[in-house]
Amino acid sequence: MDATQAAPRRARFGVFEFDFHTCELRKNGMKIKLTGQPIEVLAMLLERPGELVTREELQNRVWGRDTFVDFEYGLNAAVKRVREALGDDATNPRFLETLPRRGYRFIAPVERVDYGKGFASGESQSLSVSESPAPSPADDQPSSDSPSSRPRIQILATPEELPKVSYRVAQSLFILFQLMYLGFYVGALANLAEIEDLFSPLPNAAAVYRVLIVTAAILIPVRAFVLSAALFHAPGFREKFLKIWLFLLLFDELWSLSPFLLLHHINFGLALACTTLLVYSPFAQRSLVLMGAGRPKPEIA
Repeated sequence: MDATQAAPRRARFGVFEFDFHTCELRKNGMKIKLTGQPIEVLAMLLERPGELVTREELQNRVWGRDTFVDFEYGLNAAVKRVREALGDDATNPRFLETLPRRGYRFIAPVERVDYGKGFASGESQSLSVSESPAPSPADDQPSSDSPSSRPRIQILATPEELPKVSYRVAQSLFILFQLMYLGFYVGALANLAEIEDLFSPLPNAAAVYRVLIVTAAILIPVRAFVLSAALFHAPGFREKFLKIWLFLLLFDELWSLSPFLLLHHINFGLALACTTLLVYSPFAQRSLVLMGAGRPKPEIA
C-alpha cells in the first residue's frame, strides 16, 4: 500500500481504527483479521473519505494496471469482506457506499490521528461504553490521566449503535415526519384567528403570537428543502442535515407544544400526551438519517 510521509498514522471511525503503516484494523482496540486485497481496498477508501473512489482506481492501485485476473469478481469479493469486517450492510450502508457502475465511497465520519495518539498496538480501548471489551491483564491499572483510559460517554446515538432497518422504512418514516411538521406550520397559519383567541389570556400574548407566525413562516421553506433533498437523494444529504440539526432541534422542541393550539378541539391531557411524543421527534429524525433516510438504495456489490 502506498503511503506518503505527510499522511496521518491512523484513521478512526466509530469504534474502529485503521493503521495506515501496519495495515491493521482494530475494533475497540481488538485486531480484526483483514488482509490482502480487502485491507488495501479499505485503506484506499479511508485515504479519501467522502469521495468517490472509482473501480478503475481500485484496479490500478490494488490489482495493477496489467492484471489478467477476474478483476470484477475480485473487487466484489474484497468489498464484501470489508463489509463483513465492519458489520456493514450493502442495502443500508453505514460505512461503505456503492455508487453503481462507478465505484465506492466511505461515508462515515473519519478522524485522522497522528503518531502517539489513538490505540497503541495490542492496547484495548473503548470508544463506546456499551461495546467495551473485557480488559486485558496489561490494562488492569490504566492511568487516570490518560485520555485513552477514559471511556467516551455519548448522549446521541452513533450509526454503530442504531438498529439496521430497510431503506424503505427509514425513508418513509423520515418523509412522514417532514410532512407532519409542514402540516403544523400551514395549519397554524391557516387558523390564526382561533389561535389568537386561544393566546389572549396569556401574558405577552401578542409576542407569543408573533413568534408563532415568524417561526412558521421560516420553517416552511426549511422543511420544504429537507423534504425535497430527501425525496430526490441530494448528494451529501446526511452531512447537510446533521449540520442544520441543532437549528431544527431548537424549533422542533418549540413546536412540540403545537398540540396545545388545538385546545378548542381536544382536552388538555391529550395535548400533553402528544407533546411528550413530539419532544422525541428531532432525535428520531436524526436517527433515521443515520440509518439511511435520504440516500438512494445502493446496488449490492
